[in-house]
Amino acid sequence: MNFEEYVKQNFDRYIHEMTEMLRIPSISTLEENKPDMIRCADYVAGKLKEAGLSKVEIFPTKGHPVVYGEWLGAKGKPTVLIYGHYDVQPVDPIDLWESPPFEPVIKDGKIYARGATDDKGQVFAHIKSVEALLKTTGSLPVNVKFIIEGEEEIGSPNLAPFIKANKKLLKADSIMISDTALYAPGQPTICYGLRGLCYMEIEVTGPNRDLHSGTYGGAVANPINILADIISKLHDKNRKITIPGFYDDVVKATKKERDNFKLLEHSDAKYAKELEVAELLGEKGYTTIERAGIRPTLDCNGIWGGFTGAGAKTVIPSKASAKISMRLVPNQDPEKIARLFTAHIKNLAPKSVKVKITSLHGADAAMAPIDSKAVKAASAAMEKAFGKKTVFTREGGSIPVVALFARELKAPSVLMGIGLNTENLHSPNEHFNLNHFRLGVLSSGYFFEEFSK
Repeated sequence: MNFEEYVKQNFDRYIHEMTEMLRIPSISTLEENKPDMIRCADYVAGKLKEAGLSKVEIFPTKGHPVVYGEWLGAKGKPTVLIYGHYDVQPVDPIDLWESPPFEPVIKDGKIYARGATDDKGQVFAHIKSVEALLKTTGSLPVNVKFIIEGEEEIGSPNLAPFIKANKKLLKADSIMISDTALYAPGQPTICYGLRGLCYMEIEVTGPNRDLHSGTYGGAVANPINILADIISKLHDKNRKITIPGFYDDVVKATKKERDNFKLLEHSDAKYAKELEVAELLGEKGYTTIERAGIRPTLDCNGIWGGFTGAGAKTVIPSKASAKISMRLVPNQDPEKIARLFTAHIKNLAPKSVKVKITSLHGADAAMAPIDSKAVKAASAAMEKAFGKKTVFTREGGSIPVVALFARELKAPSVLMGIGLNTENLHSPNEHFNLNHFRLGVLSSGYFFEEFSK
């Protein structure tokens, strides 16, 4: 039996095993799910052993464990380090899920569950491609290592120390990451750039307690009103960010890049229709693709304060808070942006309130060399599996580990995602296209073959 036949005959089993992994509520940010994190790490380690890796180990960290595996039997061939994560986002709001988030349901060729596309399904494709090759040929065309962590959804706070302490163990010629998206269904895609992140929290405090809005209204500052006013001033009429110095270090996309984006099939009307919005809104002078991938952004991710229950309660709240994320592009430093943001917010706030600003976490933007041997091999592999020419894009999201790998391991990353941005990652009803899962297994195996050349 060859590689392709093995994948075909065992595909139903693959789905069953992935379903079992999706049942584990490995929510990294919640303390009550700590036992589930350990259970999921054990499950991943078990699947790596079953796949035929010669060494598998679970490494404890100050947070959630890291799962490591290796097969180093391809003497003289390059080494590929495959990265993924087994942790998932919280499920709120639970009432918007059409089926329980940790009771996977297959419908219309898609599997619905938290973590299906981000990132359990995608990393599982690599595990199964390794299994198929080892079971059918007894070896791999390249040396393979896995590092599968449990803290990606909370900014990977313990991954950097682990990588720095284990550089020899993790040494590789290329890093393979599948945590990005296909440009369109059935369209093989290599992502060569990721935005960075600067994530902040603002707390505005007015009076020393909640006040009756009739007795005190009009006499003291309302923290919710002040906070809303501050947020409204973070963009100008052209949707440019107003923080002084924010754009100073931005590396602009080349004409070649922008011309390449024009080749991608995109419809603003279809994009808006899918999101059920009347029209799109973004920075003036840029296309939707450019706004979502190569330009920095600022968004309010959450805002709270005062009374939010049913009915009425007429209060002026003592406090109001908001979380703000800024997606950054190459050469923007998250720490510098955090300082500029802090200074700007303090400058906008009136003396009638106190403002506390906290930096929650940040990540550098990353760019992969599009002409590297690994990227070329991945492009050829996906083209063979999907039967279409591979396209190249830049992704608007952040994967902090990409810049970390480049800095610490001096190895280029290949971002060969097989999910879709429309698959509700981080939202209710997350799902994963099972045909893309199958094509991902094939693409992974073909990549090993191509890269070995």
